[in-house]
Amino acid sequence: MSNFQRVGSISNSHVGRAFELRAQKILAAHGLSLELSHKVPCGLCNLKKDHTFDLGSETPKVIVECKSQTWTASGNVPSAKMKNWAEAMFYFHMAPPEYRKIFFVEMSLRAGREETLLGYFRRTQAHMIPHDIEFWELPRDTDEPVIHED
Repeated sequence: MSNFQRVGSISNSHVGRAFELRAQKILAAHGLSLELSHKVPCGLCNLKKDHTFDLGSETPKVIVECKSQTWTASGNVPSAKMKNWAEAMFYFHMAPPEYRKIFFVEMSLRAGREETLLGYFRRTQAHMIPHDIEFWELPRDTDEPVIHED
């Protein structure tokens, strides 16, 4: 038995890379031409170290983290994944303030409830989220993202 997040996938990294490429294409359709594996100096105080964001650009200054995680098969919270999302928020916090910051996630609706994984994360981890993050949520069956502007 495999523990891959998608039935029929080779690995989680293949799923993630495919989602990054999909996000890159969709963001390009919205006027943002972004490169994969974009490095930006991040850090607290005056100490900085390059961090590689999934997508980004220097002109205009944009950084994107992409997440393609889902609820567990039994409908539980994927707690290790939520820690990974919180870490992404921390890197956004440490990134230079002049960058536009986009958190681009695949929509995953919890079975029997009206809450997406992104909605759950925003509700339970609001204290971890910088004020200048844009949330783009992409349903699996369309290339038209839901852009949360609240």
